[in-house]
Amino acid sequence: MRAVFMGTPEFAVPTLQALIDHHEVLAVVTQPDKQRGRGKKMQFPPVKEKAVEYDIPVYQPQRARDEEFIEELKKINPDVIVVVAYGQILPESILNIPKYGCINVHGSLLPKYRGAAPIQWAVLDGEEKTGITTMYMEKGLDTGDMIDKAEVVLDEKETAGSLHDKLMVLGADLLLETLKKLEDGTAVRKKQNDEESCYAKMLSKDMGQIDFTKDAKEIECLIRGMNPWPSAYTSLDGKTMKVWEADVLDRESKEEPGTIVEVTKKEIIVATGSNDLALHEIQLAGKKRMQVQAFLLGYQVEVGMKLGE
Repeated sequence: MRAVFMGTPEFAVPTLQALIDHHEVLAVVTQPDKQRGRGKKMQFPPVKEKAVEYDIPVYQPQRARDEEFIEELKKINPDVIVVVAYGQILPESILNIPKYGCINVHGSLLPKYRGAAPIQWAVLDGEEKTGITTMYMEKGLDTGDMIDKAEVVLDEKETAGSLHDKLMVLGADLLLETLKKLEDGTAVRKKQNDEESCYAKMLSKDMGQIDFTKDAKEIECLIRGMNPWPSAYTSLDGKTMKVWEADVLDRESKEEPGTIVEVTKKEIIVATGSNDLALHEIQLAGKKRMQVQAFLLGYQVEVGMKLGE
């Protein structure tokens, strides 16, 4: 199948690779290069790096709806356009170009978690399973008819980062199945139930601030859902402290939420709105991530201290 691929981040790379290995990729469309790091050097998006590796023509329009770019896509005349985390909403003038349509590989079991951060919100909400959906794109945000789904069960300690890595591989495999069905005419369209949908909004740094008045399970999900970015955080002795790993304990202290109620060799145990929370891996501002056991060798933490103040 003659394809154009539209995508930007690392999540999209395995799907592009699968498309390169099994189909003819005529062009890759991705977001413009951006300045990154302290030196503000221009860096290619991960998808562009992969395309350059295979000498595939790359287009990086500021706006996908630019007429000049749309005319170029029409000249390329692909059988299908595959879209994975591209970062822009496509106009109908693009959606109508390929004969097999524009196929999106989305990181959730639609209709749940439409939007920009479905992977993170599956962890934040404590879901037991999530997955990948391939779908026909339309004008709405992730509202098109579904084609195929593949599920994955979340591990007890699943982070947004580990789930991201699982789903980006799963998405590549599912796309190949979907394209085969499109070619042989066996793809079945299934409408989404809008009443079952929810919007997975983009994460922001301030969302990572831990509110210890919430129950320990919700906080533990926050810690995993914000890992690796933007990370969950609180403060200790007025210094920002990131929390990377914690466990919910089957016990509940009467102390005010945020109060350190016990310090063992390996844990800092904190009161929350419901159940205690044992911190296992933390990172004080300016320091490396470390296990609490190592942290306590160089930092005095005492019962009664309050986090978040």
